[in-house]
Amino acid sequence: MADTTSVRDMALKAKEASRGLAAMDNDARLAALAAMAAGLRAHKGAILDANAADMAAAREKGTSAGLLDRLFLDEGRIEDMAAGIEALAALPDPVGRVLEEREIACGLQLQRVSVPLGVVAMIYEARPNVTSDAAAICIRTGNACVLRGGSLAQNSCVAIARTLAEAAEGAGCPVGSIAIVDTPDRAATDELMSLRGIVDVLIPRGGAGLIQHCVEHAQVPVIETGTGNCHVYVHASADFDKARAIIVNAKTQRVGVCNACESVLVDAAVADEFLPLLFADLAEHEVLVHGDMRTCVAATTFNALREDLIEDGERKMTPLKVTPATTDDWGREYLALEISIKQVSGVDQAIAHINRYGTGHSEAIVAEDKDACEKFLREVDAAAVYANASTRFTDGGQFGLGAEIGISTQKLHVRGPFAAEALTSSKYVIRGDGQVRP
Repeated sequence: MADTTSVRDMALKAKEASRGLAAMDNDARLAALAAMAAGLRAHKGAILDANAADMAAAREKGTSAGLLDRLFLDEGRIEDMAAGIEALAALPDPVGRVLEEREIACGLQLQRVSVPLGVVAMIYEARPNVTSDAAAICIRTGNACVLRGGSLAQNSCVAIARTLAEAAEGAGCPVGSIAIVDTPDRAATDELMSLRGIVDVLIPRGGAGLIQHCVEHAQVPVIETGTGNCHVYVHASADFDKARAIIVNAKTQRVGVCNACESVLVDAAVADEFLPLLFADLAEHEVLVHGDMRTCVAATTFNALREDLIEDGERKMTPLKVTPATTDDWGREYLALEISIKQVSGVDQAIAHINRYGTGHSEAIVAEDKDACEKFLREVDAAAVYANASTRFTDGGQFGLGAEIGISTQKLHVRGPFAAEALTSSKYVIRGDGQVRP
């Protein structure tokens, strides 16, 4: 069993630290962020050594390519983490903003001001970069954090968190401002989720199983980050070159991320023309297609024609890998070089399919018909909706938020990519001159 008392003690220290952090001014918090970015660069060797140990253990376990990609660190990714902290520091101070100001009864002067949440707990899987993002966002917003990385990334997360904690404390942050649970025992996770009155908010980030476990068992408020069954719908008016580029980017640039495309819907009116072009792209990238009946028939014809084609005068062209889709495929997040393809009859059917099987993350339409685009953007129920662009842009950095703490698919208290502002609450400040209520 994990020493769950130590988890509670860690959270209590974070609670105490949160009060000191809330009292720090903007310049002090910016100095801490600068030290944290410098610490990552200075200790990148130790972090890479820790990550190499995680990668070796993960490969030995037969971990999928998508998860290995999430787990992997190199000098470039560590630099991205440091640059993300600096980008966060360049944004306006999220704490102490006057959100509302007016005079109320009896001449009282009322303000509503943004304030830190307190203690933020973060539970996440094989994403060591989340350690840096979460810690930096919390320091930027005057919050303390207790982090719980996944067992696959245990060494990496601990190395990053300790580097950041040392740097932040050296720059004047209270001891305990950044803490990490360093045991792989799941009992520690459950203990962290139970600390009502100590932990102010819990943010799970990972697969559907982790998120569901947190939602069902947490005794503290949860900001739910969702899985990404993201769609690209190719409308009858679509520019085929745009559609192909968008789908290939959304599917193959990074397969192990939640904003990757997992399902393509093709208007039946253009399927005979468009699908062979898309099939060629997917075959080149060795993507397995889970197709509806009409798509499988088209794929069989495509492969039969390819058998007679020779590339470079010698090598036969790569056949498309295809298998019949099941009902489960329409709602599946593959996180791999796999994709589902279904033919639909128009924008209404596409919207209905997405609203039934999507996870509320990111959805895209490719169309030259502006009315179709606007209908899609208006009626699809998701945190991010796109017209003629890849779903891969759903990201805090891409949206100008600096480092990102997650992408929320719920509708309260925040939705979509969220960072600093989402980790603040507000309080009313009322100034008077001796008024009493009549």
